[in-house]
Amino acid sequence: MKQNIVLIGMPGVGKSTVGVILAKILGYKFIDTDLVIQDKEDCLLKDIINSEGVDGFVKKENKIVSHINAAKSVIATGGSVVYGVEAMNHLAENGKIIYLKLDYDKLEKRLSDIQNRGVVIRAGQTLAELYNERAPLYEKYADVIIDENDCSIEKTVNNILSSLSEIVV
Repeated sequence: MKQNIVLIGMPGVGKSTVGVILAKILGYKFIDTDLVIQDKEDCLLKDIINSEGVDGFVKKENKIVSHINAAKSVIATGGSVVYGVEAMNHLAENGKIIYLKLDYDKLEKRLSDIQNRGVVIRAGQTLAELYNERAPLYEKYADVIIDENDCSIEKTVNNILSSLSEIVV
């Protein structure tokens, strides 16, 4: 049975914020895969990206996330998790994947400092290019798509809860 809730989407859409609230409401544990990676590597995401490059980071993320063993958890993933096939297959086997979707213009306003956030973006790549590259991957893996445009955090959480009818709480 799929007992986890997995949140995917671009950086800045609120996966961690929404995830913590959702976990509290459901009585689930909360796991932020970015923090799991930082803990395992004993290093900040931005430092891993700077030392290993985008491909090196994605490889580490794929390996670490594909070995997360969780039940009754809300898992907030890093935006780049969708590049890891093994990680996404593992998450899909153990949870319901929810894509938090936000239009590009709204996302751009939220992301002012992507370098210090540890966003996985290639040198010379624009945020718009990254968005257009990832959006089809998020849609591919999503069991449910939650449109966050014009939604408060509370409304987003309520929309997710409404989509979870088949998960036993």
